[in-house]
Amino acid sequence: MSEGATISAPPTAVPGSGRATQNAGYISKYDKAEKLLVEDPYDLEAWGMLIRETPTMNEEDARNIFERLTNQFPTCGKYWKGYIDFEIKLQNYELAEKLFQKCLTKVLNLELWKSYLAYVRETKNSLPNFKENMASAYDFALDKVGTDIMAYTIWNDYLIFLKGIEAQGTYAENQKITAVRRIYQRGCMTPLINVDTLWKEYQHFENNVNPLLAKKILEEKMRDYIKARSVAREYEALTRNLVRNSPAVPPRNTQEERSQLDYWRKYFAWEKGNPLNSEDCIFVSKRVMYAYEQCLLLFGHHPDIWYEACLYLETVSKVLQQKGDANNARLFSDEVCNLYERALAIHLMRRSHILYFAYADYEETRMRVSRVHSIYERALAIADMDPTLTYIQYMRFARRAEGIKSARTVFKRAREDRRSGPHIYVVAALMEYYCSKDQNVAYKIFELGLRKHQEDTQYILAYLDFLSHLNEQNNTRVLFEKALTSRSPEKNLEIWENYISFESMCGDLASIQKVERRRLSTFPETFEGRETKMLVDRYKFNELVPVSEDQLRAMQYQTALPHIHKVMKNIGQLGSGVEGGELNRQHFPLPDPCQMIPFKPSRHPSPESLCVPGGDFPIPPAAESLMKRLPPPNCFQGPFVVLDEFLKQMLDINLPDVESAGDGEGGGRGTKRTLAMDDDDSDDENDRLVAPSSDIYRQRQQMRTMGLSGPPGMH
Repeated sequence: MSEGATISAPPTAVPGSGRATQNAGYISKYDKAEKLLVEDPYDLEAWGMLIRETPTMNEEDARNIFERLTNQFPTCGKYWKGYIDFEIKLQNYELAEKLFQKCLTKVLNLELWKSYLAYVRETKNSLPNFKENMASAYDFALDKVGTDIMAYTIWNDYLIFLKGIEAQGTYAENQKITAVRRIYQRGCMTPLINVDTLWKEYQHFENNVNPLLAKKILEEKMRDYIKARSVAREYEALTRNLVRNSPAVPPRNTQEERSQLDYWRKYFAWEKGNPLNSEDCIFVSKRVMYAYEQCLLLFGHHPDIWYEACLYLETVSKVLQQKGDANNARLFSDEVCNLYERALAIHLMRRSHILYFAYADYEETRMRVSRVHSIYERALAIADMDPTLTYIQYMRFARRAEGIKSARTVFKRAREDRRSGPHIYVVAALMEYYCSKDQNVAYKIFELGLRKHQEDTQYILAYLDFLSHLNEQNNTRVLFEKALTSRSPEKNLEIWENYISFESMCGDLASIQKVERRRLSTFPETFEGRETKMLVDRYKFNELVPVSEDQLRAMQYQTALPHIHKVMKNIGQLGSGVEGGELNRQHFPLPDPCQMIPFKPSRHPSPESLCVPGGDFPIPPAAESLMKRLPPPNCFQGPFVVLDEFLKQMLDINLPDVESAGDGEGGGRGTKRTLAMDDDDSDDENDRLVAPSSDIYRQRQQMRTMGLSGPPGMH
């Protein structure tokens, strides 16, 4: 059994209850954790409560907890290790091996791989081919996680295993020496935290094998070792602040999360810079991809990390193709597809539109049209994901790869899908207009969409924009009137503003004033008595307005147009029906948010923090760092100090005075001071105070008196 197994199965549980009933507190903790997980499936504290309760559960219930845990956090190595240790302790070796097969190559966690090696070493040692299997397991581990700066223990364990193999005969002994030398040389050129120790052991090994040949071999490998040692220092400094064992949770956009992402990106850039100055492109890419794999264990919910890793592999494939290495270039191209598949197979990125589209575009560049169709089909098959954007990209791909008829087929399918939004009609109509040059078909598609989405303001505006660009003034006015009469007035504020802009561009002054009077009658509370607002709407163009910001704020101007609203959002209170908008806050001094203590909502504020209703303020960073290094409170079993009694005793204690303390027998500090102040010329005093034989100061004085220079090294 591997070290670190902390989870055990309880011997007893109430049959049929599913949970042990040792005390009532357990049930409340279980129910409390389940309730928290219903609210937030990524609540790490709630999952921790369930994990701590698994020792009190029966075997099947504990296994269900671990199964849920690894499904929710499929990239967390410590959760997989806890699950596997649980099965190993129950001697369910077959289940443990299935778990290793499920997670080992996808979760490159160092502790998980150490657990795998310990499992093979302890459970397969009775097999006849154990040595070959163990060596293969070590080679497999070094290939996957051997570049980690903390992987020294794996290298060292492998060497100990190889040295412990009994070799019979000269040929077997030479094979053993060759195998040990190969691992030593690979390890000494790898930046590791203890590469110095590994190099010293290698020197000792070579000198024991052949002292005459050792000097030549060590001189050849010295340069690689020195380079690895210097790179290891940079490696350790660069990765010192990285957090590696946390589970992957959705983006929280916290300061700590942003800082960690910055640290990881610096790590990526450093590895891409080839610090070992290797000429092997595949070796460099392997180290870079290991950095990405480590980051994805924590930030698997971030599609940008997945895409950057795929893009890097694609770049390496192109470089190898340019160098004429077609086989490796093809392997890296396939690895790009495998990484996309991994991202979309787990639930972390299963709903990520951007990865589906990037994967489809990559396959399209490889002229694999059927594969692209299958990718879009997979995305559309997800029932709880809005398919509108997927249909839009699918139509564009179909037009590029197979022509407009294929795009029309996809559009027909999108119309029949009730989940689709009105955007598909806009895209299909514009595609017909620009690609097929058929204005009538585009017009019919817009009309078809209007029947179904006449309540959607953005769709109507897109239709109006299309008609205005066609210079169809009559049809544009008809659509304006149709939208204004068939919809509730509250939804038409933006339509009215666009109508006025249209008449300002195409109509005469009488038509402009007519539309303004109609809008005034529709919104009397907004424009009654403030006709100047109507003038602003008449004369403005895009973000240009005919008055200053202060004047606009004074007249409490409101708008529904997004581009105007974005420009004027700092001018006053826009888009609200409240009379007397808010004053512009930028004219007043504002507090510096960088100096504020962050507020962290918490259900159960910790006693060390400053508690307020609804949460707490964190303790200072220095104190928090110290508390993280201290053992948990449950490690201390007493004795406990009663602070009130301790303070009372300290207040009532009587301390002796300094002068009285020096007057007693034995001298103390006062005696020393008295002796120091005595006359140095007194013969009696010289008789009493005999200098020690090792008094260097007195020896120097005597030597100066005698005219000597003193002993060597004493100047």
